[in-house]
Amino acid sequence: AASSTSGSALCVSNRLILIRQNPQNMSAEDMAEKAASQKSFLESETGLKILQTGVGERSEGHGLPHATRVREGSSGLVLTLVSMACVGGVVVVALTIACLRHHAKQLASGKLGLGPEGGPETHVDYQELCRQHMAAKPSFSRQEAVGGGAGGRRGTDTSRVSSVSSQFSDGPQHSPSSHSSTPSWSEEPAQSNMDISTGHMILAYMEDHLENKDRLLKEWEDLCSYQAEPSAVTVAQSEAHLEKNRCSDSLPYDHSRVKLKAESNSTKEDYINASTIIDHDPRLPAYIATQGPLAHTIADFWQTVWENGCTVIVMTTALVEDGEIQCVRYWPDEGSSLYHIYEVNLVSEHIWCKDFLVRSFYLKNVQTQETRTLTQFHLLSWPSNGIPTSTRPLLDFRRKVNRCYRARSCPIIVHCSDGTGRTGTYILIDMVLNRMAKGVKEIDIAATLEHIRDQRPNLVRTKDQFEFALTAVAEEVNAILKALPQ
Repeated sequence: AASSTSGSALCVSNRLILIRQNPQNMSAEDMAEKAASQKSFLESETGLKILQTGVGERSEGHGLPHATRVREGSSGLVLTLVSMACVGGVVVVALTIACLRHHAKQLASGKLGLGPEGGPETHVDYQELCRQHMAAKPSFSRQEAVGGGAGGRRGTDTSRVSSVSSQFSDGPQHSPSSHSSTPSWSEEPAQSNMDISTGHMILAYMEDHLENKDRLLKEWEDLCSYQAEPSAVTVAQSEAHLEKNRCSDSLPYDHSRVKLKAESNSTKEDYINASTIIDHDPRLPAYIATQGPLAHTIADFWQTVWENGCTVIVMTTALVEDGEIQCVRYWPDEGSSLYHIYEVNLVSEHIWCKDFLVRSFYLKNVQTQETRTLTQFHLLSWPSNGIPTSTRPLLDFRRKVNRCYRARSCPIIVHCSDGTGRTGTYILIDMVLNRMAKGVKEIDIAATLEHIRDQRPNLVRTKDQFEFALTAVAEEVNAILKALPQ
């Protein structure tokens, strides 16, 4: 029942009952209260069901009153329902947020954490190379260089290695370390910003040197008599560091040596037999030329990689040549190894052809828990104190290195056995070709060699290696000219 004070009316079952003056002076409000207090009696006597009592007002133009105020009991019911709805909404929102966060955490845990030089773009080029490689299916017997290394071997983390490997290859994963025995991808095309006239001029210069043996010999003799200044190697020759040098005549200059953070070093020393090599910007070394690690300097090598933010390693020596150790294996054959505070995990190993292979590593600093990825390009067909039988594999190797490294601001680590002959020859070829690619009009290979020898002694040890560098540059220029629109 509902009542109206303005119209003195009582509404029962949607029927309007007019309340006139009566001896009891009962108004609509009194009738509503009376009905509420006598609810049970009225229901039993009339057969009606009293759902609600209250006082309302008649709206303008309507015949029936509309309740605008209800009793305290019904008001509490409405408030309870509203409160329950609000609480339910809050719970639903909270559960939704929790689910989204959990999903995001699962996605994040499925990826590798990367350091400053990492990120998904770190190996975009390498991934593309792997996709090209995995498209080639003819069988090829795996040739593996042998050797040993130091460091605590850890068990293979199969799930982690497999997940990391899947980032770099569309092909099947053959084992936790992803050894591959498929052959090389298609040859990398030569690319450069060099114009045709400059190319022909440089090519003529190179061919003149190569054809005129007397001129080549004279130029080499002049290079051999060149003395760098400054040339002190005091730190490398100190008693405390002698055992860290593979060869006594392959030492870094004091002014250009790589300095490690002594507080992070296993021996609390800052020395490693390695030199920074700059091209045009002294603030940004283009290379780090170093010797192949010894068994007791592996941790120093990885510290160099870590502290310089390196993402690419170029290795130009086999581990063993003619029964003589050229370099210890400074990476795990599979799974992971710990070298002082640096955990190295072999993610994948792909033999692209008989001349070189590519390995991908996951590097972790166990003190800071930071992680990075890097790639090692390992050239197998370059003998110690000799030259490859052809320039073509080396040039293709270099193109792939640069495609992986492209647009980085960190140095490339280049090493052979002693860090001079093959290391210097590779750096000389790469530096000259990079300058040409940037549009430099004049190229002087002899002057470039003197420039890098100012930073590490004995780079390019033999006349044959110098001649090989000239030949490689000439052949690359020729390939670039052929690729240019005529």
